[in-house]
Amino acid sequence: MSASLTENRPVEIWSGKDQGDENFPVSRIVRRKWRPHVNAYYAFARNADDIADHPDLSANEKISRLDLMEAVLLGHADHGSPTASRLRDSLALTGIDPRHATDLLVAFRRDAIKHRYESWDELLDYCRYSAMPVGRYMLDLHGESLQTYPSSDALCASLQVLNHLQDCGKDLASLDRCYLPADILDAHGARIADLRRSSCSPALRQVLDDLLNRTERLNVEAAPLSGLTADRWLRVNVAMIHRLAERLAQRLRHGDPLARRVKLRGIDIALSLFQGLRAL
Repeated sequence: MSASLTENRPVEIWSGKDQGDENFPVSRIVRRKWRPHVNAYYAFARNADDIADHPDLSANEKISRLDLMEAVLLGHADHGSPTASRLRDSLALTGIDPRHATDLLVAFRRDAIKHRYESWDELLDYCRYSAMPVGRYMLDLHGESLQTYPSSDALCASLQVLNHLQDCGKDLASLDRCYLPADILDAHGARIADLRRSSCSPALRQVLDDLLNRTERLNVEAAPLSGLTADRWLRVNVAMIHRLAERLAQRLRHGDPLARRVKLRGIDIALSLFQGLRAL
């Protein structure tokens, strides 16, 4: 571990991103008693993500910082990551397994060294660590049944892939990362270099539509989740986020993420909230 990480200085470092880079920030539609725990988990994930995406850190330094976050979270180190300390205390109070946090670190370590994905299955394996733990944490926090896991996993994977599609050009330009699977690019005659254009080539448009078709199938798999969720306010949250995922997929179907960032609008959020409240 580098000397800079052995002097009790926090490893957390802002990457330059803010909430404008997120579609689905932690919702306030959560029971008051759970909010401190949700916020602790979110802060841990946010800081780990910032480390993984920081443009000025080497891959080795990113991994060292993420390793220290895990050490503090698991009680193997006392200092260096305030958000890991906070989440460790939260997990002790709630009795939730720390794997929902350590799994995230698997994905962020992967981001530090892996810049290309060969197949849809490989991308879903990344989602297994980068996105699915968030849904599982929320379900466990609310005492939901394990039967909710499969549809939650599908929803979280959908959200992750949609974010990759939104940021496909920016990810390549700023981080040299391409999450669009190589076999799907090849199948449509597209190249990674197409992501450096100011607008989508016809081949790249076919790639995006192919991935949106797959994402919409994930949204179908996610549809039962709100009906399986026992906690009323979590049910609202789930229904709202599911609808937002559907609406963002529609926006991406008709928008060009290279020309401008395709994002949700106020009307999307209002209608999705209405859909969520209907779940009550």
